[in-house]
Amino acid sequence: MVAVNNSEAVRVLHIYLETEIAAPIDIAWEAMLAEMGPECVLPNSDDTPFPMVLEAWPGGRWYRDLGNDAGHLWGHVQVIKPSKLLEICGPLFMSYAVTNHLQYRLIEEDGVTTMQMTHRGLGQIAQEVFDGANAGWGSRNQRIKDHAERLARQRN
Repeated sequence: MVAVNNSEAVRVLHIYLETEIAAPIDIAWEAMLAEMGPECVLPNSDDTPFPMVLEAWPGGRWYRDLGNDAGHLWGHVQVIKPSKLLEICGPLFMSYAVTNHLQYRLIEEDGVTTMQMTHRGLGQIAQEVFDGANAGWGSRNQRIKDHAERLARQRN
């Protein structure tokens, strides 16, 4: 039996955020990987741990580790060019009929790194995702910025 539900339209999500980081590109990259992995916290929270693992190589997984062989696959590394580019494709934080592409591009000029983040999604994307995704990514990117700038100060 095939069921058709016309209310479940395919929708497109597109978020672009640019963050200027007062740190060299290598430090910004290190902070980005840390904040997407072992130092990840729940966005817009009081530093509530959100355990993630990022296997930083082509085909590597990005997943939420809940322990005891439980978790949630967010995606796979599609492209990685250390210190410059990370692309991940997969469901990300959405557990329904959807696919996403997440890109972090880092560009350094005069010791300042510009982090360009683009998230594109396609599928039956829930309205609450449209309502909250921009703030969630903004929170994560602010943590990356703060982490990188703290590391840069410590190393100078």
